[in-house]
Amino acid sequence: MSGSWIVEGVDEARLTRLAELIALKVRAGDLITLTGDLGAGKTTFARALIRAMLGDPEAEVPSPTFTIVQPYATARIDVAHFDLYRLADPAELDEIGFDEAITGGLALVEWPERAEGRLHGHHLDIALSAGASAETRTLRLTPDEHWTARIERLREIDDFLADREGTVRYLQGDASTRAYARLISDGGSLVLMDSPRMPDGPPIRDGLPYSRIAHLAEDVTVFHAVAEALAARGMIVPTIRAFDHERGLLLIDDLGDLTFGRAIESGMDQQALWSAAVDGLVALRAHPPRELLPVPGGADHFLNHFDRTALLIEVELLTDWYWPAVKGTPMPPDVKAEFLRLWNAQIDWLETLPLGWVLRDYHSPNLMWLSDGRVGVLDFQDAMRGPWAYDVVSLVQDARLDVPENVERALLHHYRSEVARLESDFDVAAFNTAYAVLGAQRNNKLLGLWKRLANRDGKHGYLAHLPRTWHYLERNLRHPALADLARWFDTHFPPGARERNS
Repeated sequence: MSGSWIVEGVDEARLTRLAELIALKVRAGDLITLTGDLGAGKTTFARALIRAMLGDPEAEVPSPTFTIVQPYATARIDVAHFDLYRLADPAELDEIGFDEAITGGLALVEWPERAEGRLHGHHLDIALSAGASAETRTLRLTPDEHWTARIERLREIDDFLADREGTVRYLQGDASTRAYARLISDGGSLVLMDSPRMPDGPPIRDGLPYSRIAHLAEDVTVFHAVAEALAARGMIVPTIRAFDHERGLLLIDDLGDLTFGRAIESGMDQQALWSAAVDGLVALRAHPPRELLPVPGGADHFLNHFDRTALLIEVELLTDWYWPAVKGTPMPPDVKAEFLRLWNAQIDWLETLPLGWVLRDYHSPNLMWLSDGRVGVLDFQDAMRGPWAYDVVSLVQDARLDVPENVERALLHHYRSEVARLESDFDVAAFNTAYAVLGAQRNNKLLGLWKRLANRDGKHGYLAHLPRTWHYLERNLRHPALADLARWFDTHFPPGARERNS
């Protein structure tokens, strides 16, 4: 066990907050042991943690004193609450699935000393003892090596939220390493963004990680800077209510749960939703980005250019991850050289285009339909300066939801018509080419990204998006400007084999 976190003067409200925070970081394979005398508050703590996992502060959580174990199925992992006080023989643990509970989910164990050497898993011990008054307790949290970093992070979050009342609830994130939670109080709810500074993976080229080469945000200052800039330009984005840039913590407005995907599931019309988002992109064109964006409480943020290096490192996700995954061998050097030559030719032309906003992932998981009929935008911290057409691709060729080709055509017509009405010098032909080239680049990247998420990060659910990504890429490759690249794909990924490669 590593160094302990000692928390004194813990009343019931503080005990509940600590349990809610720990619930944010639990994983399958975790073991949390609760030690202390009768009446120390072990069951109270366990009950608060289980309610946090269930997302229901009023959930019935009976003590397992007589049943020994009480199981719970939560949205994240299974939880088993053990009370071993009445255990007559450690052999009884086999009968109640003790080992399986620890291996397959989270095990909360009161009176763990009665398990006699049967404890295993990623272990956090929480010892509760009498405090300075009858209403308070002292908690000593002692992590093993699997819990040490998590406890250190929770101490930072606990300090950040010290002056904020409310219930803390886990909020499902996405493919990134960022974590989220809701802080719910009588005054409404806010969202905690938990994003410690870190690169996306190890160095891969010239001593730099993928995130640095592709201009991905590595700390929360970028989110803060871009949020302020977009809000000043009329976009609906979360307001930052509190921040600690050094620790990577933000408390931001909660825009709700109605993503575009959920809105469609509720029966809303896809084309109407997407048209509203198109209008947001049209309006943004009146406010081009500046190179330097102010950061409250810090130095200005340099808004990167979506340059050749970034464009190429993204398409190389196909060469480095997709090709080996489906063909079983690395891409031959001559094949890769031809692939990069074709892309460099496309980038030569892209670099002649005016620089606008590139929010990068302006698509259904990050677009919220608000109660007043407006569109809220999330997850824009990777924004750059680049061709205006990129975000139109992100939206109209949504990576997570099918956009039928007839709907895509209608949305593109709407965008072009509105921009042409507002900008007398709008070059429709150049936009159409940029849309096709950037669409091919983005979907080329996504083919590799889905494989990387599965094979490197164990997130296999993203493979379900591969067929859609191929369909979008095929649409883009029809453009005459991409004829050479289309032939490369036809040679190395024949149309009839693409579905099998998915």
